[in-house]
Amino acid sequence: MNKIYGYFTVFIIILSFLNFNTKDNELKLTRKDVQLVIPKGFPPPHYDFKKNPIAIEGFLLGRKLFYDGILSRDSSVSCHTCHQRIAAFAHIDHTLSHGIDAQIGARNVPALQNLIWRDAFMWDGGINHLEIQAINPITSKIEMDESLENVLMKLRRNREYRKMFKSAFKDTLINSERMLKALTQFTGLMISNNSRYDMFMRGEDSFTSQEKNGLKLFRQKCASCHKEPLFTDNSYRHNGLFIDSNLNDLGRGKITGQKEDNYKFKVPSLRNVEMTYPYMHDGRFRKLRDVVNHYAQTTALDRPLELSANEKTDLVAFLLTLTDRAFLFNPDFSFPKE
Repeated sequence: MNKIYGYFTVFIIILSFLNFNTKDNELKLTRKDVQLVIPKGFPPPHYDFKKNPIAIEGFLLGRKLFYDGILSRDSSVSCHTCHQRIAAFAHIDHTLSHGIDAQIGARNVPALQNLIWRDAFMWDGGINHLEIQAINPITSKIEMDESLENVLMKLRRNREYRKMFKSAFKDTLINSERMLKALTQFTGLMISNNSRYDMFMRGEDSFTSQEKNGLKLFRQKCASCHKEPLFTDNSYRHNGLFIDSNLNDLGRGKITGQKEDNYKFKVPSLRNVEMTYPYMHDGRFRKLRDVVNHYAQTTALDRPLELSANEKTDLVAFLLTLTDRAFLFNPDFSFPKE
């Protein structure tokens, strides 16, 4: 089984580099492709693109930066190293994040989707603005181990980047603000809203009786934290996990310094949850059924889920409807063509 799982992991990583559409992004990307459209039923986003107008040139610059190891000390690690497209830009082949010099981080890599609706980032909410989020991995000794000064120096020496910055911002100035704004134009448009669940809600698809029952169970037992349509309420919760004594991760408490926040972590979105394993902040669960079993057994919740075996199956069946293949295989977010 482990060998089969390993083959599957390699396969989907290869898929993440492929362009699943014959469209040549570099030549045929249109204004419509980079237009911000708020899905019907979604709340107003936290991030304001009025202060960072999206343009094709800025989006393409952000995409190139996202996939380029130039942001790391020795060019061995890019944003995409940990945030893989096929996994809703999470990291499915390691329990914890892996960075420069094969160093191992302390947390599971979170998915990058619907970021403009988040009020804070990282499992502990330690970053409070989308534009500055990238600074954390770039300067982390474990992740990219680079300084902003060195990154900018490398970008200024690169002829292609000089050309792309000028195209995006109308002059030759390359600074950290522009670099971060370009990355935000790319990652901010990673919007997932076309799963079977979304089509069902729009009256464009139907659910099986099992999926309908799973949705009913979800709304009864899970939606207080995983609020529709984003499937998160952006809160921090202690979900009853046994503490990993090796990591001893205090979560939100490390940021606030408040004892009552110890071992609380940001409630993740469940969109594309089928593809964003392993689960929890420390990646301890590999299967959705394991997650459901945990919540059915834990005493940390106000009300235990109290699910029968059939109800667990129905709930997982519903969670699989949250997979958005249009998002996962969107060529606009694929590895840039040279």
